[in-house]
Order: sequence, then C-alpha cells, then structure tokens
Amino acid sequence: MKEDGWRLVAVRGATTVEADTPEQIRERTSELLKEMMHRNSIAPDDIVSLIFTATPDLVSDFPAVSARNMGLSRTPLLCSQEIPVAGSVERCVRVMMHAYSRSAKNEIRHAYLHGARQLRTDLPE
Repeated sequence: MKEDGWRLVAVRGATTVEADTPEQIRERTSELLKEMMHRNSIAPDDIVSLIFTATPDLVSDFPAVSARNMGLSRTPLLCSQEIPVAGSVERCVRVMMHAYSRSAKNEIRHAYLHGARQLRTDLPE
C-alpha cells in the first residue's frame, strides 16, 4: 500500500508499427511504455498492471514481451485483440497502465505515438 497522497490512476497510450514483425512490436511498445512512464513520473514499482490490445493485423508477437524485457516480469500483464472496426488505425498497439501516482486525474499525460496520434488529437503531446 502506498502512503498518503498516492492514488491509483489509469494512463492510456497507443502506437503503431510499420510492419508486423516481433522487432517492430517490441521496439515501438517499449518506446510507448517508457514515454508513458516518463510523462507521468511513474517508476516500475508504481505500476500495478498493464493491459495491451493489438489490432487483428498484428500476429507476430505479444506486446507484453516488451514489458517483460523492461524488467516488468512481476507485473500482471494481459494481451487481447482490439475490436476489428472498419476504417480503424492499422497495426496499432494500445496500452492501459494502472499505476500509483501523486498526480491528479487531470494531470495525467497520455501518450499517442506515430500513427496512433490521430486517435486523440484533443490531447497535447
């Protein structure tokens, strides 16, 4: 349990890959996780769980492998397939990070990188 002033928050993020290869999925997912942690001053021990989704066109690797490779192997990780909506962003990995933070909900900075930027144009970079 965290001390006073800490709260459980959800941080969202997404990225895209140029090709469905394990290397691309691992590289871009690692980049995304690091950016989410950096923007919100989240340390690995602050992370409670990570939920990943991937679009149906990504089948070469699990995005969670990136988290394990970053040392988050004791953190609960879950991968799922994104709903295949016509016209949606292709080759996209999405993440929901549950973590402890001292930031208020309106101070959380979500991260949308590469082709996924178009998903949340309302958010500052």
